[in-house]
Amino acid sequence: MDSDNVADELRRLDTRGLLALFTTLEAPTIAEIDGEYAAALLAQPNLFAVVTGKVAVANPLEPWRCKAFRPVDENSGRGYNTFGRLGRVRQRYPMRTLLAPSRYDGALSYTLVYRAYTSLCGSIHMVDEVRRAAPGVYLGIGTWGFTDAQRRVPRPFLLTGPIGSYRGDIGKARRDFTPGTRELPGTPA
Repeated sequence: MDSDNVADELRRLDTRGLLALFTTLEAPTIAEIDGEYAAALLAQPNLFAVVTGKVAVANPLEPWRCKAFRPVDENSGRGYNTFGRLGRVRQRYPMRTLLAPSRYDGALSYTLVYRAYTSLCGSIHMVDEVRRAAPGVYLGIGTWGFTDAQRRVPRPFLLTGPIGSYRGDIGKARRDFTPGTRELPGTPA
């Protein structure tokens, strides 16, 4: 199946189907994910997730455009999200990337840890996991929240690309930050 058909299939699945598929996919390497990737929400698990998703990333006044990444070394990278605003692109919500065990099945996922930087996404403990569905097509599952129960609600999204080059690092790193089980719950304690 070609990449466009895979992306279309992901758009048709419900959250349960997306999670089931996610557990069958492999993590991309740190080196594989380089540049900007078009981003879109997929089926959300409940009305609260639909509403918060629309407010946060499907806002017509400042729509979510992409996630972008660059490898730093063979084990980690950096990234950000972009949003459109009045015809301009704004970079927001920096993250650290690494390969880590998934909260869903313990297998490796390309993991985005927002808490590594000072931002709203870091403050709400956002973590995304990404796996390759096809060349240039990636299924992501985002989580956020202050409690374990809140951080177990999956928020699927689609990445396709790369569609452009990485624009440059943003954000202020949290001093002495080391991801813990709140960010990486699939990691054995």
